[in-house]
Amino acid sequence: MDGELGLRERKKLRTRAAISAAAIGLFLERGFDAVGVAEVARAAEVSKRTLFAYFPAKEDLVLHRFADHETDAADVVRARPAGQGALTALREAFLRGLAERSPVTGLCDEPAVLAVFRLVTGTPALVARLAGFTSAGEAALAAALAEAGVPEPDAGLAAAQITAVRRTLATANMDAVAAGVPAARRFPEAAAAAERAFTLLASGVGFP
Repeated sequence: MDGELGLRERKKLRTRAAISAAAIGLFLERGFDAVGVAEVARAAEVSKRTLFAYFPAKEDLVLHRFADHETDAADVVRARPAGQGALTALREAFLRGLAERSPVTGLCDEPAVLAVFRLVTGTPALVARLAGFTSAGEAALAAALAEAGVPEPDAGLAAAQITAVRRTLATANMDAVAAGVPAARRFPEAAAAAERAFTLLASGVGFP
């Protein structure tokens, strides 16, 4: 039974990836607004019903990669070692993401990732949808900070500040690599900016 469930889940993941790949290929070729969902379904060889079962909105065909990381900050806070401060854990996680060239830090110059960056930033509907994922991630982080003992309204205020800093850092990195700066060359500046930003956060939000 477990084997069947594993096989079923792997098949779902492959189908999801194939639909998204077909969609992004069409969007990159002709633009997000010029391609309809029915055309994506045909290219992926699935029905519209199947497509919407995996991706409730057209924007999700692109942004599911961002949505998959929606609770990353909250997860870092909850999984931190005993005795480690929440902000310290978040700082280390962001710096680790930079070193690993994680797309969520904006510091990734792989051609496929850059193409999606440009597609997202150049499409108002995708920018608006991405803002929704950011808000949901902020709410999740606020909940995790509250669980960690940060009182309200401080947890919400801290989450807003941390989310804004992470977004600002990632956007600056994304803009740089999209302009042609290699990620390896950008890394020292990106790491220094992150260190400074989290140092300022530590004094601003009032917890380690």
